[in-house]
Amino acid sequence: MKISYIYGIILSKCVYKGGSGMLIVEYLYLTRYTMGLFPFFHDKQMWTKVLEEDGEIIVKQKPMEIIEQSCLYYGASLRGRKDGARHIIGTSHKAPIAIEPTNEIFFFPTISPMNPQCVWLSHLHIRHHEHVQGGKTRITFSNGTIVELCISHHSFINQLHRTAQLRTKMNERIEARERKMMYLLYLREKELS
Repeated sequence: MKISYIYGIILSKCVYKGGSGMLIVEYLYLTRYTMGLFPFFHDKQMWTKVLEEDGEIIVKQKPMEIIEQSCLYYGASLRGRKDGARHIIGTSHKAPIAIEPTNEIFFFPTISPMNPQCVWLSHLHIRHHEHVQGGKTRITFSNGTIVELCISHHSFINQLHRTAQLRTKMNERIEARERKMMYLLYLREKELS
């Protein structure tokens, strides 16, 4: 299993569950290889099954705690990321979170984040989605993994589009800043020569 640098920070605290080979860790920071956060209960405690490009990891934290700590890890508070999303795309209900925009780490909730059944999905890894009978949505991730979620296809598409809008606007702003810096450097070099 490919383990990114961020996992290196937590490997000393991990244990292996029974014979399943499932990696269990105390905490984890989201990376561009993280595809989704799925809540589940273990001994009356909520933990998270983290779906990565190359496997699954169990984290002894709630999905929301992973989202919050990942925002802080990349230098912003969750409150700041929510405020930014509201300012940029004008939405606050079930708002997508730009955890780390320069690395394309944008996650969105399937239902209210206050609901313990809320699943968080990475916009980067959604390859296909379709309606399934019973008001569900089938999602295919970038690595071919398929999951069915209890979210209407219409609601899923709305969340996907909100996240795409946030991602596009933030990328435009980052690129505009970079163009401006390149132009200023050009002017400075021209002035010095």
